Amino acid sequence: MPIIVQEVTTEKQFKQFYKFQNRLYRKCKYYVPTLDSDQKKSLKEDPALLYCKRKLFLAYDANGKVVGRVQGIINPRYNEYYSLQRVRFGWFDFEENPEIAEALIKAVEEWGKSQGMTQIHGPLAYNTLGRQGMLVEGFDKEPQINCLYNHPYYVDYMERMGFEKECDWVQYEMDPALGVPEKLSRISALLIEKYGLQVLKLRRFKKDKALREDILKQFFALYNESFKAVHNFIPLTPEEEKAMGDHYLSYLKEKLTCMVLDKDGKLAAFGISMPSLSRAFKRARGKLFPIGWLFILLAFIKFKKVDLMLLGSAPEWQSKGLSAIFHTKLATNYYKMKLKSAVSNPQIDTNIAAIKVWDSYKKDLYMRRRCWIRNIW
Repeated sequence: MPIIVQEVTTEKQFKQFYKFQNRLYRKCKYYVPTLDSDQKKSLKEDPALLYCKRKLFLAYDANGKVVGRVQGIINPRYNEYYSLQRVRFGWFDFEENPEIAEALIKAVEEWGKSQGMTQIHGPLAYNTLGRQGMLVEGFDKEPQINCLYNHPYYVDYMERMGFEKECDWVQYEMDPALGVPEKLSRISALLIEKYGLQVLKLRRFKKDKALREDILKQFFALYNESFKAVHNFIPLTPEEEKAMGDHYLSYLKEKLTCMVLDKDGKLAAFGISMPSLSRAFKRARGKLFPIGWLFILLAFIKFKKVDLMLLGSAPEWQSKGLSAIFHTKLATNYYKMKLKSAVSNPQIDTNIAAIKVWDSYKKDLYMRRRCWIRNIW
């Protein structure tokens, strides 16, 4: 069956592009639909598009039916940061036919070659904040709303095309009903007393504009510094920081957020989680209206599962174990709220220190995702 790949140039094709994955997975009980509004925003308004080059491609069968999609991305800040010449692929979805996957990857590679690129890797978004990594374990579980899902045949096709593992991200599921390990709680109390630390009240953070702006500025400086050693990380631009801050600010809840300040009022560590909205997104079926927004609102108010989104400490505090403080506060709240599940955000499997934190809890591997790579030339 001949596969034809075309660059997206019309509004009709653009609509087919951002709607395709929800159509592809409509019968998959584990898939969490993306919101059309979120997809359009990420493809048209993401601040990373101020510096990234990209091409959108659709694959058609002989009857003119859309059977796959992919976005090719060149991030010049990434290539400069790592002294590489790589094109990345993302938004990579296709029906069960290896010829479709091969045709889409070829389109990205040919474009990458024309721009002087020597390697291709992905699935990746524009930067570290986006949905990335191809699922290789955990196909029988629901992903978080900020994570990708794919059929098992994707993995077979990547290996068939000669791609190799570049890196893996792992997620763990914890049982909040077990409460806080006694050792962790004891360490938390000792650290607070020894260093004169304090936990910032979220209502104060939201109410005091000057404080909020100062903490957010510190947060992103800390974020860029803390994660710069993580594979494939790219420091955020001011525009990306603002977009991220605006997006997550509305999701913050007192019992699910912990910001630790030092004795001088500077941000020392943070732990941010949010209610799992996966089931609500499934009920919304990609649409906020007419009632999709209601499902999401209700899930945000009443929930039994949380997603652990961002955890970190300032470099000068990383060797002092401040993670014990936000883990103690959050785990205590989870226990009181009688939550049934807490799932970590994807963490690169080579970041042993970050992964070791979960050893204090009863945990199970939830999902594993992979970034693939191969040479173009």
